[in-house]
Amino acid sequence: MSLAADRFEELVVEAIDGLPAWVHEAMDNVSVLIEDYPPQGQPGLLGLYHGVPLSRRGGNYTNVLPDTITLYRASIVSYAGPDEERVRAQVARTVAHEVAHHFGISDDRLREIDAY
Repeated sequence: MSLAADRFEELVVEAIDGLPAWVHEAMDNVSVLIEDYPPQGQPGLLGLYHGVPLSRRGGNYTNVLPDTITLYRASIVSYAGPDEERVRAQVARTVAHEVAHHFGISDDRLREIDAY
């Protein structure tokens, strides 16, 4: 990993801030986390959404812990290479991808619309 953790965090904040206003307004009960490395056995995993997508929440969705979007710094930096602009672009793409899962959009659908 050649990109410092604090700089990576700045790129994540930039990517989140760059999402359209309607996305910010619609997102609910979700936290974004940064881990240095993906879980054991999942090398190369760039990000992971864990929770109940907005599309599957019913009227009884109360008093629950926030969903999480976790970004894996080492994987993203390794995948993007040493150029910070490429890391920035990959962070933005990974954030958008995981936010799509928060909205209930599956990997299959993301492939269909060429957003994977």
